[in-house]
Amino acid sequence: MPTKSLERLMFVQGGLCFFCKQPLSKADASVEHLLASANAGSNHDDNCVACCKSFNALLGSMSLKEKFQVVLNQKGQFKCPNSGGSLKLPPRPDDPKGKQPVPSKSTADRFTMVVANLKQRGASRPRTLRPLKSTIASLFPKGISEADLDALIQQLQSSGQISLTENKVSYAA
Repeated sequence: MPTKSLERLMFVQGGLCFFCKQPLSKADASVEHLLASANAGSNHDDNCVACCKSFNALLGSMSLKEKFQVVLNQKGQFKCPNSGGSLKLPPRPDDPKGKQPVPSKSTADRFTMVVANLKQRGASRPRTLRPLKSTIASLFPKGISEADLDALIQQLQSSGQISLTENKVSYAA
């Protein structure tokens, strides 16, 4: 039996991401704490799952309730930010047809995801422009154009989320 936590979890999960059920290489895998360590979650296997690094980064130190909300917001079609893989969730009771539209990654969705990720990072948010760009780009493993990345940073500035002075980044309180 594998002894490292990530290896054990991947073995138990059959080498698949816990959330999207797509094949997961060890290089792309990460241990996700269902109840985040930052929220007093343990490192015990009952509280941990193996998932894509990008999804783990997206969830950050969200509460368990917030993590459920991320999954529920997918409205029956779970989309992994890493592979685009999907896991059909049961239809919601408030949908009489059992069909719901698949959400798209609009500019607003991207912006909301970036703001949420930066807030979750708290004091460990990037303090200079280059790491900020890298952090944002890591949220989009399928890639993001330099123009879209610059547009997101401009939107962060115009909305008052960040201020840039030369290459230094400061955040709104």
